[in-house]
Amino acid sequence: MSKSERKSVLPAAPSHGYEFGGPIGAFATSFGLPLVCYLASFLCNDITGCPVPSALHPSSLTLEKLKQETGWPGVVGLGSFKVTGYVLAYYFLSLVLQTALPGVERDGLKLASGGRLKYKFNAFNSAMSTVAVTLAGTVIQGPDFPLWTFIWDNYTQLITANLGIAFALATFVYVKSFSVKPGNSDQRELAAGGHSGNLIYDWFIGRELNPRVTLPLFGEIDIKVFCELRPGMLGWVLLDLAFMTHQYKVHGIVSDSMILITVFQSLYVFDALWMEPAMLTTMDITTDGFGFMLAFGDLAWLPFIYSLQARYLAVYPVHLGIFGILGILAVQGFGYYIFRSSNNEKNRFRTNPDDPKVAYLKYMETASGSKLLISGWWGTARHINYLGDWIMAWSYCLPTGIAGYLIQQSSPAPTSGQSPLDGSFVGGTLVGMEVVQGEARGWGMAVTYFYVLYFAILLIHREMRDEEKCMRKYGTDWEEYRKKVPWRILPGVY
Repeated sequence: MSKSERKSVLPAAPSHGYEFGGPIGAFATSFGLPLVCYLASFLCNDITGCPVPSALHPSSLTLEKLKQETGWPGVVGLGSFKVTGYVLAYYFLSLVLQTALPGVERDGLKLASGGRLKYKFNAFNSAMSTVAVTLAGTVIQGPDFPLWTFIWDNYTQLITANLGIAFALATFVYVKSFSVKPGNSDQRELAAGGHSGNLIYDWFIGRELNPRVTLPLFGEIDIKVFCELRPGMLGWVLLDLAFMTHQYKVHGIVSDSMILITVFQSLYVFDALWMEPAMLTTMDITTDGFGFMLAFGDLAWLPFIYSLQARYLAVYPVHLGIFGILGILAVQGFGYYIFRSSNNEKNRFRTNPDDPKVAYLKYMETASGSKLLISGWWGTARHINYLGDWIMAWSYCLPTGIAGYLIQQSSPAPTSGQSPLDGSFVGGTLVGMEVVQGEARGWGMAVTYFYVLYFAILLIHREMRDEEKCMRKYGTDWEEYRKKVPWRILPGVY
């Protein structure tokens, strides 16, 4: 292979070593994090409590007792062909809307091979169309609208279906990446960190940078961009709405805490969808290949882990009152202001440095010709947007308060598919139930505040990865930049 041919397949920089703990870390993450999704589903439930009573008394825990308290459906019961079929139909609808609805055309950033890929963006319009239909159905049929009951009744099977799709996509794009040929006219290339030669690691991290597939009727689909903001992000909102309607159906009210969380998270999602073209400058698109890491994160982890607070409130409503609402609104508003203002500043500067809104900003120019901001938001910290993102994460968790509840009932725990909360019959006797905090108070925070801890780790790890990438790219210029902008995320602290 000649030097010019090699350049057309591989990125300008060679594979730069392992991340995420290498093959062992990739294996552990690929099978450990899906397990976390299931644990959150079973150990915080509407059958016995959040956490289940046995978790509060580990010395008395037995496998049979745990199965009863969690409503364990058996391994076969984790999945359902019917549910998987509906999930695939949902993905099919996303493809139809992406293809049929008008959108904005954009060119991606310049690839290492020299070209630019073209993209069509209409995720916001697609999502609004879907939500409009679901809201119309809710107005007509109320909380019994089939979509909402389907989501609540098949929650675990929905996790399994999306996990299956993530595993299948990761395997498909990994195998397909070996068809990348030198000098190809489709501008296909391998990701810098995805061609280590280790099967497990490359499958996880993503071997091909921008895998695309041509489908009948739909044309060319960029798999990574499709997964980034479409099925999972909208799925997050749909899960929240399903949990909200379930709370109303069972308790007869929609609590102020549920309203806040659903509005905040919907704002976050629709803001991302509205700013969809901005993803072209993110690490996910410019640097990372598409493998199980992104497929799982986009399609399973994000919707099911990020919506845990709303699921908790569906069973145990929390009433904040006016002062609680104002306090949480202040946290959300402050975080969103930092997040959106800083991202807008960066995107405007990258798109048009002469824009009057950013023309006054100071920058340093690198040997490669790139311009690094050293004033404005990006002069305060090298990843100041992450700070805003993390502050907003608190506003998703705080409405759950000091979390934890136990479900007290007058008959034995229901079998799989039955719940005391919906008045299921067990042994011919109507279940009498009461949701109280009791000794579970505080222990449920391991579930409802998991997101803010996880998100901090995610952002710090992402920042460290970006630092390594920029050091490789800019060399001594990056060292000089770090002297001008010394703080990473939180000015004065980190």
